[in-house]
Formats: sequence, structure tokens, C-alpha cells
Amino acid sequence: MRIRYDRFPGGLSKAVTLSFDDGRVHDRRLVGLFNEYGLRGTFHLNSGNLGKKDYLEAGEIASLFEGHEISAHTVAHPFLEQSPPDRVVMEIMEDREALESLAGYPVRGMSYPYGTWNEAVAGMLPSLGIEYARTVKSTGKFDMPGNFLLWDPTCHHKMMVEHGERFLALEQRHTRMALLYVWGHSYEFENDGNWELVEQFGRIVGGRDDIWYATNAEITAYRRVLDRLRFSVSGRLVHNPSAMAVWVSAEGVPVEIPGGSVVRIG
Repeated sequence: MRIRYDRFPGGLSKAVTLSFDDGRVHDRRLVGLFNEYGLRGTFHLNSGNLGKKDYLEAGEIASLFEGHEISAHTVAHPFLEQSPPDRVVMEIMEDREALESLAGYPVRGMSYPYGTWNEAVAGMLPSLGIEYARTVKSTGKFDMPGNFLLWDPTCHHKMMVEHGERFLALEQRHTRMALLYVWGHSYEFENDGNWELVEQFGRIVGGRDDIWYATNAEITAYRRVLDRLRFSVSGRLVHNPSAMAVWVSAEGVPVEIPGGSVVRIG
């Protein structure tokens, strides 16, 4: 029995996620466009900058990002690989705590300030409650991350339209999950005068029934549940000990494995 982890929720083979850093006031316009085109994003915020000039106010965070994800970016945006370990801990944990009080749910992900990190910083993250961390190393590929703590995106938003067109051109029958991950900063659209990129991307990629639109945390959680599946020796029995339903393919056919169930395949 050939089993593949190549399906997102609903048996889909494609997913799109977007993430934007810093929590600038231009996130308001960006979120409005995401909502208009059925896109979903993760917004990595520096809690220490909220309320400052050109940054969002703390009181608007929960309502603005409803339906999206609030994620960490440290309190003050330092170079973490140049910071003492205790400062790294405080930057991340205090940011998590401040954002959680605004969001009303646990914050379990982040993006690296300036996109920089080292092995010591990345190695600390699980003990700080961080399940994923995004880099700024654009790959141009549509692969799921091999290491969620060093999650390389597909492209910066300046290339979102080109990569969106490539993404849609992929054959429907892949042998892997295809993930388009766009990252950037909302203030860049304002500085560059190219907000039309979001609208073009939305018209091309948004609102489709063959794509899962997800936050960074949702993709991370889904993959973690897949990795917890328990198979019999024959591969025909699978137990999902988690509460979340996941999908796999068996001999190329999508199969749902509901949470808490044992499913016979084939």
C-alpha cells in the first residue's frame, strides 16, 4: 500500500500562506485586500513598537487580524544572533505574552528580525514555545519546510504575481504538497507605490476551491498531526490520535483520517 503525505485539508494538493512583518499602519489596507480576495495571512508583530508613530495601536490588533494570525517578531526587533541568550529569551517570551493578551490565544510562531539567526537561537525556540520561525531566504520553490524553525518562504511580495502564475500552472496531480509562501512588509507597497500587486495576486490566486488558504500556524499544526499518524504493518490501518482531521493519499486516492479515529484504507 503506497501512502503519501501529499494532501492538505479537503484532499487538496495546493495551499497558499502569506506573512508580513513589523505591524505598520499599512497592515490595515493589506488586511482589507486579503479579506476581499479570500487570502489569509500571518502578521509578525513587535509588541514594543505598538502605538508608536506609523505602527498599529494595541487596541486594534484583535479586531484587525480576525481570521488571520497574530505571531511574534520580538519586542524590539534586535539581531537575535548578536544578543545574549537571556536577552533572546526575554525578547521572544515578552513578545509572546504581550501579543497573547491582545490576541486571546497562544502565540506559537515567529519570524526572525532582519531574517537573521544562528544555530544557538534556532535551537532555543522549542523551549520558548515556538513551533515555527520564518526566514527571509526566498527559495522560488513550492515545497513544505524540512525544518519549521528555519522556514524559507517561496518569494518576497515583489515577485508574488509571477510566482502565483507559476503556482497555478503546476499539474494537478503532484506527488508532494505544493505550498506558495509569500512574505514581505506592508509599508513597502506604500513606499514603492505598487499596491496593485496585491490586487493582481488576489485576482489570480484568491478565492479558488482547489487551494487551501491557511495561516503559518495552521500549516504547522496540520503537518504535526500528519507526523503523529500511526500505521499498521500492512499500511491498511491508520490511527489518528489527534483531534484534527488530516488527509493522505493511498495509491493516489485522497483519504480523510478523522481525528481520534482508526481508518481502514483500501
